[in-house]
Amino acid sequence: MIEPMGNQYVVARQVYSQNAFGEEHKKMKRYHKTILDHFRIFFRCSSQKAKKIALSLFPIASWLPAYKVKEWLLSDIVSGISTGLVAVLQGMAFALLVNIPPSYGLYAAFFPVIVYFFFGTSRHISVGPFPVLSMMVGAVVTKTGFTEDSDKVAAAAAVTILAGIIQLALGILQVGFIVVYLSESLISGFTTAAAIHVLVSQLKFILQLSVCSQTDPFSIFKVLKFIFTQIEKSNIADLVTSLIVLIIVFIVKELNQRYKNKLPVPIPIELIMTVIAAGVSYGFDFETRFKVAVVGKMESGFKAPSLSFKNNLQDIIGDAFSIAIVGFAVAFSVASVYAIKYDYHINGNQELIAFGLSNIVGASFKGFAASTSLSRSGVQESTGGKTQIAGLLSAIIVLIVILAIGFLLQPLQKSVLAALALGNLKGMLMQFTEVHKLWKKDKYDCLIWIFTFLAAIILGLGLGLAAGVAFQLLTIVFRTQFPKCSTLANVGRSNIYKNKKDYPDIYEPEGVKIFKCSSPIYFANISFFKRKLIDAVGFNPARILRKRNKALKKIKKLEKKGQLQITPKGFIYTADGFKDSDDELDNNHIEELDQPIQTTDLPFQIDWNSDLPLNIEVPKINIHSLILDFSAVSFVDISSMRGLKSILQEFLRINVDVYIVGTDDDFVEKLERCAFFDHEVQSSIFFLTIHDAILHIWMKKNDIISKFNHSQEKEMKVDFTINTNGGLCNRDCQVRFICQRIDR
Repeated sequence: MIEPMGNQYVVARQVYSQNAFGEEHKKMKRYHKTILDHFRIFFRCSSQKAKKIALSLFPIASWLPAYKVKEWLLSDIVSGISTGLVAVLQGMAFALLVNIPPSYGLYAAFFPVIVYFFFGTSRHISVGPFPVLSMMVGAVVTKTGFTEDSDKVAAAAAVTILAGIIQLALGILQVGFIVVYLSESLISGFTTAAAIHVLVSQLKFILQLSVCSQTDPFSIFKVLKFIFTQIEKSNIADLVTSLIVLIIVFIVKELNQRYKNKLPVPIPIELIMTVIAAGVSYGFDFETRFKVAVVGKMESGFKAPSLSFKNNLQDIIGDAFSIAIVGFAVAFSVASVYAIKYDYHINGNQELIAFGLSNIVGASFKGFAASTSLSRSGVQESTGGKTQIAGLLSAIIVLIVILAIGFLLQPLQKSVLAALALGNLKGMLMQFTEVHKLWKKDKYDCLIWIFTFLAAIILGLGLGLAAGVAFQLLTIVFRTQFPKCSTLANVGRSNIYKNKKDYPDIYEPEGVKIFKCSSPIYFANISFFKRKLIDAVGFNPARILRKRNKALKKIKKLEKKGQLQITPKGFIYTADGFKDSDDELDNNHIEELDQPIQTTDLPFQIDWNSDLPLNIEVPKINIHSLILDFSAVSFVDISSMRGLKSILQEFLRINVDVYIVGTDDDFVEKLERCAFFDHEVQSSIFFLTIHDAILHIWMKKNDIISKFNHSQEKEMKVDFTINTNGGLCNRDCQVRFICQRIDR
């Protein structure tokens, strides 16, 4: 019964152990589906299921009929035109990262958008080239060692098709959850490192230097060394032009960000700078006068889809997998942000299918890997884009450039495209500021960020990503292998128990220790758990048990030989040359020492916290009950069960009652399935809460005291006169031995 009293509440109920609660409140019998049941449901056919699958594979069929033409069309048109102009320039700029002619970037900005329009579930992301992904594809192109543009384009298309096939396969197999293994800290550190790689890769276009591409570990340092040794050969015209463009782009983008609520649409600074740069370059004939590198001939129209790769596809399968995962992870992360903001659902598995098909189709027409660009998606959303109609219109803008006006961009300097590419890295480079914040919030996440960043910088993007994921999983092992354990105490004299180190006003029940473990218990941390528990209680139960058994063995020998006799005045013991080596007991009877203490054959019970005869020393313990708070223990594996049971037995054998609280029913059921319980460790040790266990201990203690007051007790003083080597000691050694006589 619960009675509210203002901002307080009073609960009146009986003390519940797990068994008592189960007897009073019977659980409902539920049928748990088996793997076979799930397979039957998955392969079951019905018209409703067919419709659901069709709508899932073609999300356009669900949102297009509900399209609000009057409310959304104008916004989508404005957004589509703005996004399309940015997509043209970014496609050409990011093609430089792939080490292929800029015109092929237009194909990567066109075909994936069309495919995603039909198969994608996000309404706001702009699909197309992404600098980090372009950099990863460029690393593969460089690794092949091709020098001809046609071979480079074929290599980029081949790795993109492989990445698309991987994404499509993962989507069909419904493993979209794989993205959960890429945390925000890992993605942030990885994309920041990728931005550094992009920056270094664009220096050769800004300075117009012939730099040998590198893909092996430490390649970024080799490229920097080569650039600085050849820096006197830089083209000043390209350098000045790119710096001017870069500064203006940074300033205007900052203004767009600062006044985004006041501007109707962001200022299309990339388009403006491209038009100006192309006009100036053409008017003053920069290519001839200053020997600058220009875009050159633009491919017009489309070529028939084909795939021709001279090398073995097995050589690039690993890179393709990295590209597939990174591309999907980035796109899904951005899509999730907009889905939360505008309250709609995105399907991870369908996104994998959409991007897989987008990359396969795009690469078939000589494009390269597509994902989403953060800046381009920001333009599409901030200019009023409501659906992928805006994406479709942006693709039409790219189509117009491919078919009709691409030649106007031929005099554009490559250094301008490089500057535009770097201008879009600001957001990723600013992620450096997260390191300090992460260190304050979570040091593990901060270490993941730093390690992934350094690994991607030093080892390259592919190996760096793999190393980052491995380190991230390792931190999870560290968190659980070395969990935070604490000793709890009562706070406020209520049913609340907290870490006793954190609160000054605490109450610890006498003789009771409450220990909390805040992680699963499994094979890797059971030893750590035991060590922390021993530190918390202040003694090793196994050592106490062995000491007591050795002492008991000596006492039994004395009683058997008649050297410990019961008299009306007490026990009298005279030792005549008695010798018994502790080492001998340890070595010859180690298994016996670990067994439960057997005192049933003695005419008295031993109080192990009192002084013992023969100066036998057994460590005294100051607790009679131990409560293990397992409310944060989500599971226990079979290997750790043996260790846990051994720990419980050691405490129980030295008369320390053990109680486990806060576990789920599944936890106890698993222990029962694994035959965890026996005559020593019983299921009755489980209680619902810490307070239930505390009240049970108090009731048990009061019951014992009540019975003790009605029983006959005797305090006996036992004198021991010790004889050594057949002679009397020059002084009598007397000790007090408190015991309770058993009437038989």
